[in-house]
Amino acid sequence: MNIVLSGTAQAGSNIMSLVMIGVLVLMIVLYYVFLVRPQKKKEQKIAEMRNNITVGDEIVTIGGIIGTVVIARDDKVMIETGNDKSKLTILRSSIKGIYGDEETEKQ
Repeated sequence: MNIVLSGTAQAGSNIMSLVMIGVLVLMIVLYYVFLVRPQKKKEQKIAEMRNNITVGDEIVTIGGIIGTVVIARDDKVMIETGNDKSKLTILRSSIKGIYGDEETEKQ
């Protein structure tokens, strides 16, 4: 059973299809602008902070340990913690931020 649409009905159908595609494209753009882009900027900022850690910086780990950097290597960092100056080796990826930094404390 074939249904033949008249010229105006078919044109209206084409317009509705274009509107639906436009709405879909708009939703994708808004998703990128409000969710993906800010997350990427935040990740880049954190990666930059972790790469700029130097000896003498006081840092906070993801687990909440506060220590002073003694040795900084490629992917590992040795920190001194506590009064007894115990040393811990941690991965750079487990550094939350620099202690006392306002942005670290907001997270």
